[in-house]
Amino acid sequence: MNTTPPMTWRDHIRASLLLGLPLVGSHIAQMLTHITDVAMLGWYSVDALAAVVLATQAYFVVFIVGSGFAFAVMPLCAAAIGAGKHRQVRRSVRMGAWIVTIYGLLLAVPLWHIESILLFLGQQENLARIASDYMRIAVFGLFPALWIMVLKSYLSALERAQVVLIATLVAAAANVVFNYAFIFGNFGFPEMGARGAAWASILTITIDVLYLLVYCWALPALKKYDLFLNPFRFDREAIVETFRLGWPISLTLLAETGLFSAATVMIGWSGTVALAAHAVVLQITSIGFMVPLGISNVGTIRAGRALGRKDKLGLSRAAAVVIWGAFLFSLVTMTLYLTIPRTLMRLFLDPSEPNLPAIIEMGVLLLMISAAFQIVDATQVAALGMLRGIKDTTVPMVLAVISYWCVGAPMAYILGFPMGYGAQGVWGGLVIGLTLAAITMLARYYKLQRELEF
Repeated sequence: MNTTPPMTWRDHIRASLLLGLPLVGSHIAQMLTHITDVAMLGWYSVDALAAVVLATQAYFVVFIVGSGFAFAVMPLCAAAIGAGKHRQVRRSVRMGAWIVTIYGLLLAVPLWHIESILLFLGQQENLARIASDYMRIAVFGLFPALWIMVLKSYLSALERAQVVLIATLVAAAANVVFNYAFIFGNFGFPEMGARGAAWASILTITIDVLYLLVYCWALPALKKYDLFLNPFRFDREAIVETFRLGWPISLTLLAETGLFSAATVMIGWSGTVALAAHAVVLQITSIGFMVPLGISNVGTIRAGRALGRKDKLGLSRAAAVVIWGAFLFSLVTMTLYLTIPRTLMRLFLDPSEPNLPAIIEMGVLLLMISAAFQIVDATQVAALGMLRGIKDTTVPMVLAVISYWCVGAPMAYILGFPMGYGAQGVWGGLVIGLTLAAITMLARYYKLQRELEF
């Protein structure tokens, strides 16, 4: 039983802000890397933009599913830190790195053959070819990208998210320079278009992972965790625990990101204009989602710490701060999407693009629909973060699969094509799936919170 004085509501809000602001900032900065790719490719060519969106959606699904094993490191480390078990922290990080490396080796193969996959899914031949040109370079960045996620989970559990923010900001700034040089052929480099964006991403990821590795190795305060001690030693107990907690997280992430990727494929059937509009709206909404995602990470860490201390009151208050914080921010993004949709769309498109008016008008409709799911999307990810913190991952995975694939995906197809609403109908299906996920995830968390006994 926890014997330390309970934290006040003010203490919980302050602790969540101190941890959450750099986490949110790092997520936004990481997203800026992808945003600059999309924005600069949108200024280069609509075909390049549409093709790279197809490629990056596939890459992102592979990456985010692998990140599920990295996310498992966060609650494991948080609980170990709360219980004062320093050796367990190192074991979880090391086996998390092992798992994501093996995963990356397996999934790099289908990414290499992305052109055949896209053609099989009915995409246009020229877009599939450009997507393949991009992917056969970008795939080599998968491994350092997954290692970054393991290190981010480790450092976040230590409540050292500031360094994650700094590293990500440096990488995002470098990506702008690399894109400008490689996509358009500046600073003496040849014009490479989509392939240039891939090279820029690889260099950016390399800078990021090297920065974090040096920090973890050099900082005296982290020496007690001996993170680099025996990196090649197999640890059966730790790898089983990390995999057991991580695979449901991975499948939960696959369920949601796979839904958006399926939406991208379906909208691709409607032509380049619809796909370009979808691509831009997806990037805009992804930026907004980074804040609830960062708040969700706060929930995972603070719930894990409370679990390690056996502090039920602290867990309850941390949950309230996290879920209400995500809800309040979702009101901000919803307002922006409804009031300045054309301004947001124009940020990503070349003013001289012949199809600009059609793309913007389609995008405005999609942004209005996306405004409808801001609250439920923020709420479900916040509840999911709390569930991960108390090491409940299997049932949330089942709830996600039901919400997104038994309900969301079929409704997206039905509304989009048999009912004839096109891209707007596909996004309507996303709203339905996310709403069901939010309701079930919240109900699951509060049920477990009531039942916990310390």
